[in-house]
Amino acid sequence: MPDDRETQLALEKQGVLFTQLNRFYNWGRKSAIWPMAFGLACCAIEMMAAASSRYDIARFGAELFRASPRQADLMIVAGTVTKKMVPQVVRLYNQMPEPRYVISMGACATSGGPFRDGYNVVRGVDLYIPVDVYVPGCPPRPEALLHALITLQQQIDNQAIREVRWYGDREARDFPVPIFGKHGLEVEGIEGTADPVGGIPRMAPYVSPALGGSGERTSNPQVLEGNVPKPLMQAAVEEVFGHGKAE
Repeated sequence: MPDDRETQLALEKQGVLFTQLNRFYNWGRKSAIWPMAFGLACCAIEMMAAASSRYDIARFGAELFRASPRQADLMIVAGTVTKKMVPQVVRLYNQMPEPRYVISMGACATSGGPFRDGYNVVRGVDLYIPVDVYVPGCPPRPEALLHALITLQQQIDNQAIREVRWYGDREARDFPVPIFGKHGLEVEGIEGTADPVGGIPRMAPYVSPALGGSGERTSNPQVLEGNVPKPLMQAAVEEVFGHGKAE
């Protein structure tokens, strides 16, 4: 006996629409994802290629790149995030209206890539903003970005209105914008220098919203489950934080 979803899909193929408010709401959001038009490094070239006629990102309703964060709901972090640039990235993210999503495109945005040991490179943008989908590669091809977009659409399709972080009585808050201190980046809520120049970040990453995160940090590998695709950092994170949650 097919489940309700299979029956629903079978009916839709015959032109019979039978849906729920959640699915209708999610269908509208996943079919009109507007990315923000900005790039940080070479991954941005692949992002531009994904919008060309050969790959045609318009097939997924995501071709409308917006120049203003006020009109965008997807941030594609395409390229190396330096410590000089990350305050602007967080500020732009805070200016995006909810619901908003983040794709970390490429090894540099995800973990620092080949520059991760440089004194001026952030070891993963998820230390500063939550990431919904990670794209491996250096740089990833346009097909990989399209796969990430499809993955994000699947995540949106499985959301329930009453459970998402932007619905209900939850208080909206901005993510802290890092400031330049004497020895590196300082972040509100993190004692001392959060991301020292040439050192290991003294803060845990944000839990991905895809894993139920709503703005909290944690260093527990069992909670992150691949939210941090940088195994070389795991020992360092455990050394600083142990296995518990970081406040």
